[in-house]
Amino acid sequence: MPQPTDAAPHVPVLLGPLLAAVAPVAGVWLDGTLGAGSYARGLLEAGAAQVIGIDRDPLALELAQQWAAPYGDRMRLVQGTFGRLDEYSEVPLDGVVLDLGVSSMQLDRAERGFSFAKDGPLDMRMSQEGETAAELVNSVSESTLADILYHYGEERASRRIARAIVKARSIASIESTLQLTEIVSSCLPRPKPGQSHPATRSFQAIRIAVNAEFHELVNGLEAAERALKPGGMLAVVTFHSLEDRIVKRFMQVRAGRAGQGSRHAPLVAPEPARFDLITRRPVGADEEELAVNPRSRSALLRIARRTDAPAGPVDRSVLGLPLLALKGEG
Repeated sequence: MPQPTDAAPHVPVLLGPLLAAVAPVAGVWLDGTLGAGSYARGLLEAGAAQVIGIDRDPLALELAQQWAAPYGDRMRLVQGTFGRLDEYSEVPLDGVVLDLGVSSMQLDRAERGFSFAKDGPLDMRMSQEGETAAELVNSVSESTLADILYHYGEERASRRIARAIVKARSIASIESTLQLTEIVSSCLPRPKPGQSHPATRSFQAIRIAVNAEFHELVNGLEAAERALKPGGMLAVVTFHSLEDRIVKRFMQVRAGRAGQGSRHAPLVAPEPARFDLITRRPVGADEEELAVNPRSRSALLRIARRTDAPAGPVDRSVLGLPLLALKGEG
């Protein structure tokens, strides 16, 4: 989730349209990316009997202890990944919500290493376990680094930036966010007013690689299909085109609407529809929400309803995964 404005901390993106589209809210829901808990609380206030809040970041669960207490047994907290969300409920779910990307609390804390604007250790691990961004940046080959920047960040200057990173690390190890920011920025033109920071795409790409986000996304979509009861809702909020393409293709394929294929998604044989599309086009923020939270500008919401067709594996070659992820690289 994008970092909210200081005037409105932890503003939930597209919560209103989501609740309106899935109404009436009832039964057991799972929030697969708990974060600051905005969606979970919204679902509880809208009438959910229980919400299971999942996050792989122990900090999110630690902070949730404070606001979740008044809900009692209606709010259950679980440390885990949404790729295994079907293991966290003993009953079929009435709904699953996935809010993709980095949370505001992660961006706000310099020591987590997600922000190119705050000086901190180059970490970026959502689970606070495993390989750090610094370890990745200082160890992988120049060609692999360029592939990560290109395929996960759509960075056109990927080779130039990778070459600059390798040159810099040959002199001194790259350990801080601002070190990396300066290296990337030196390879790109100064941004014009209104343009994003030069390091935006590179930081996105490295974060995705460190956390294996595309594999986790597809695993989560498959797990949601297994976990939802017939009539259950799957709602996904994305923040960049790569995520949205995967979610769009998954919902189309599982709804039997794969179309004629393209370079991102080859033609597939029809299968029983596991979902019905609720949103044929993605829902974006309206002018009122944009005024309150400008960072919602990139957010897109897609919703589908589970049918009674049995769940099954997905052919990942038709989901529009970046080539690097399709090859099994992080």
